[in-house]
Amino acid sequence: MSDRAPHTGPSRPTRRLFSRTSWPEARFLADVLRTETVGGGLLLLGAVIALVWANSPWESAYQALGGWVPWAGGAGLHLDLSLSAWAADGLLAVFFFVVGLELKREFVVGELRDPRRAALPVVAAVGGMALPALIYVAVNLAAGGDGLRGWAIPTATDIAFALAVLAVIGSHLPQGLRAFLLTLAVVDDLLAITVIAIFYTDDFSPLPLLAALAPIAVFGLLVQRRRTWWWALIPLAVAAWTLVHASGVHATVAGVLLGFTVPVLGRDGGTHGLAEHLEHRWRPVSAGFAVPVFAFFAAGVSLRGADLGAIVTDPIVIGVVAGLVVGKAVGIFGSTFLLARFTRAQLDEDITWTDLLGVALLAGVGFTVSLLIGELAFGAGSAADDNAKAAVLTGSVIAALLAAVVLVRRNAAYRRIAEAERVDADHDGVPDVYQRGDG
Repeated sequence: MSDRAPHTGPSRPTRRLFSRTSWPEARFLADVLRTETVGGGLLLLGAVIALVWANSPWESAYQALGGWVPWAGGAGLHLDLSLSAWAADGLLAVFFFVVGLELKREFVVGELRDPRRAALPVVAAVGGMALPALIYVAVNLAAGGDGLRGWAIPTATDIAFALAVLAVIGSHLPQGLRAFLLTLAVVDDLLAITVIAIFYTDDFSPLPLLAALAPIAVFGLLVQRRRTWWWALIPLAVAAWTLVHASGVHATVAGVLLGFTVPVLGRDGGTHGLAEHLEHRWRPVSAGFAVPVFAFFAAGVSLRGADLGAIVTDPIVIGVVAGLVVGKAVGIFGSTFLLARFTRAQLDEDITWTDLLGVALLAGVGFTVSLLIGELAFGAGSAADDNAKAAVLTGSVIAALLAAVVLVRRNAAYRRIAEAERVDADHDGVPDVYQRGDG
């Protein structure tokens, strides 16, 4: 028997491999990816890399990478897809799942719950989709109507990109302005999803779509009972995605339907329910991987040897750029102004009409969903699709720059107001020691 005294000091904590507390870097990275500026930056980075690579001497390598089919044996399930198709059909389903969660939260506890408060952003979203579509159709009808299938390309707003731009330049802008843009973009996404499901579905097969209701229903039953078993939910989600894809409906619709099944309210009736939890978990995957990878494969437009004069005068290009830059701004601003003029609907008291003009211009950033609709309308890799991509990129950049000009000026004005109020508070005759609460 040992005569050494027993150890009475504090015991060393047992180290557990792969414990969550040993992953502070992973949690920090996830928090970073949830911020709007980082998500928008990664989206832009993916697009820039694609553009540079597609216009370099190694263009063939970029095209070969996007066209590579990793699972040629998936033809029976229509899953013999290229990498670029997997990015558009598969990865974007994650993005649309998060969108579905956001949509349901807005309808249950957000701005869209109250019809009176939702009226302005809803009407603005409808106007911001209708006018760009009409402009595109008018331009293409005047040119013979060959590109009419792309009418929905300029109708979409990229919520991630728009909010990222607003976060960068809007440090002092009213919080209500961000809420207006978010609600408008959420309704815009809902309408865009509806357009994709109805107008861009080829070779529709109702049987797989009906079969997809089974895994979606089981998924919904589990989440309604707060059974968040990843080993059950992920296979159910994959099964739903596969069946929706096989039906001919764009597979990203499966992501939205799954998001709609998740409960928003907690068991105690609070607003911090499972939808918020899952959105918190999946947003880093969407913003940090799914959307940037899609942008990388979708934005690679090669202009080497292209006739720039022909591209600039292409009715598809003119229609998309005019729709995004002019149609979005006039549609959103005009419909909101008319609704406020002829009804009792009012803007948030902190928002001016100039602020709204800046947001209307910013809604012309139609990156992710516009690129997706372009591929669905004209076929990935076609000349018309390449021209549509170039138009989406050009129109989105112009819209972002014009919005920045307006909103930077408004932000400076709000900053001066905030500084003046702070100076008045410091010189209102009350000693600083009392204002700090130290006395």
